[in-house]
Amino acid sequence: MSVMSAIALYGIIWFMTMFLVLPFRPRSQADAGEIVPGTPAGAPQDAQMWRKVKLVTIIATATFVVVAGIILSEIITYDMIEGITRSQ
Repeated sequence: MSVMSAIALYGIIWFMTMFLVLPFRPRSQADAGEIVPGTPAGAPQDAQMWRKVKLVTIIATATFVVVAGIILSEIITYDMIEGITRSQ
């Protein structure tokens, strides 16, 4: 795996993980009871983005290590995937 492939793979894993983590524990302004004038009541009160970024980075790094290990050790190869998905 080249360096650019590793960077692309990590980026894809990081963003997929971010989209999975974003909806966890949302707290709207209506739930908090402090609605800022001019915003909808369903807007986030405190999104805690830095906390989510840290969590996503930890999860994505661990996932990347596992996936890169599988790719580099050739436990699963392109030929195996092609053999499974090939039309009969």
